[in-house]
Amino acid sequence: MPPRRRHQSKGKRALNEAARLADRLQRAGYTKRDIARIIDRDPSLVSQFYTKNKGAAFVPALQEVLTAIEAGGITDLPELTAIAARHITRRTTASGTRARVRGKAVLITPTGTGTGRVAAQAISSGSTRLRPLIAEAARLGLRLAFTVRLAKTGYVHPSGSRTDSPGIRRDVIQRGDHSEERSYGSAQTGGFDARDFARRVDATGGDVTAAVHQWLVETGRIHPDAHILHLEVRTWRPRQR
Repeated sequence: MPPRRRHQSKGKRALNEAARLADRLQRAGYTKRDIARIIDRDPSLVSQFYTKNKGAAFVPALQEVLTAIEAGGITDLPELTAIAARHITRRTTASGTRARVRGKAVLITPTGTGTGRVAAQAISSGSTRLRPLIAEAARLGLRLAFTVRLAKTGYVHPSGSRTDSPGIRRDVIQRGDHSEERSYGSAQTGGFDARDFARRVDATGGDVTAAVHQWLVETGRIHPDAHILHLEVRTWRPRQR
């Protein structure tokens, strides 16, 4: 009599609805990163549809996006993002109040002050957590500034050059890994129109990293092959004249 097997192989866990919808979007030609942009979340969350059974809150939005693609022929990421946004609702706590969203990029105070920071993994995935901050700042007509960190060799101008960042009193911050942080725009110099940067972000399909990188290259501040290591965005309300 053959010995009984103590362990039977388990079949693969069935995918939840969010993962199945994500699979359909991928078959339609969209990557997990694209899906993350559409629902305005980090790509790691899309992976968790498969590994941690997450994503139930995004099912209605993903269904509407698929309908727009399959029935309406809509393929533009900003349009799909706008469609998804109308069908994404915030989670509620046990007491029925709206759950807090993790991440600092979406909070803007009544004075217009807001700050969002990303690094490493978020940078490589397009800094999508900063997109709501920029979009809200644009809606409110705020000003915007940002700080980037690059390898020293990535900058065109030497440290402290007024050509690179005129009027910024804040010193260049040099790091031990041969990188530097430099700031662009401030309340003293007037900063940048958040609406302009929001348009740039929309033009890159929601990729904030790419939009900032493009601006830095276009204005002759960094080399095209430079890689952003850290990004911080700050907002404030312009002074009334």
